[in-house]
Amino acid sequence: MTGRDMTAHDMTGRDAGVCQATARVAGNAPAAAYRHLTLDAPGIAQLAQPGQFVALTVGGPTSALLLRRSFSIHRVDPAAGTVEIVVSDAGPGTAWITRLADGESVDIVGPLGRGFTLPDAPGAAVLIGGGYGSAPMFWLANVLRENGFAIHHVLGAASADRLFGAELADPADELIVTTDDGSQGERGWVSDPLPGLLERTGAKAVYACGPMGMLRAVTEIATAHGARAEVAVEEAMACGIGVCMTCVLPVVGADGVTRMSRSCVDGPIFDATTVRWDAVAGGRVAVPADCLGAPR
Repeated sequence: MTGRDMTAHDMTGRDAGVCQATARVAGNAPAAAYRHLTLDAPGIAQLAQPGQFVALTVGGPTSALLLRRSFSIHRVDPAAGTVEIVVSDAGPGTAWITRLADGESVDIVGPLGRGFTLPDAPGAAVLIGGGYGSAPMFWLANVLRENGFAIHHVLGAASADRLFGAELADPADELIVTTDDGSQGERGWVSDPLPGLLERTGAKAVYACGPMGMLRAVTEIATAHGARAEVAVEEAMACGIGVCMTCVLPVVGADGVTRMSRSCVDGPIFDATTVRWDAVAGGRVAVPADCLGAPR
């Protein structure tokens, strides 16, 4: 076990399960600096919950790109059978995905990983998204609102063109936008408004998705204010099913022991206080000296 608080409730109550399917592209639209894809994948749409992800093959049947690319689920429509993702063109694999046209097909596996959990009692919740890491937060916001929560949404990015979803946060009770360069909203980091929000709202539930440095800052602020934070970590997931061990993070278990946990199956959602942020820096993850199995 990773130390994840399993007393909280599942977001949707749907049965766990995973599907592999050939999904037809039902839409591919620009969304700021990203692409917003809608895929026909009814089996996945029926099973998914906020915070889970899907893994797509890339490059077509003759491609040398062997590894899938993983993306947080932006939202699903079980009635229509669709799954939506947001893709940033960050290399040959993701570039191929961003060029998929309506009617083309892609192999998809999901839903994968663990989703967000629901606190035991409704109240105020703060949702924080950095860049296109905000993609899964809007579906989460809808589920929280349906369960009686007030939603305080913070969206941030380096610049206005890297923001995703400010126009989607209308149902939020409050929306704060930040950019590092001040090109939209407040100038500063996306974590900057969090102390004031927690003091003003009394929120005890914080959810965040974005770069690892942002998640560490959110964890420290939430903990200092007595709030519980769940974070969706952004680790490269080469297989998505727990085999390759490329996405491991040091996580403290319920027994107090640090283990290298697989983000794809033990996460990507973690109780923020269980992640050993001291071992994560500069895009690299170190093995703490006290980690189970670490060299002595």
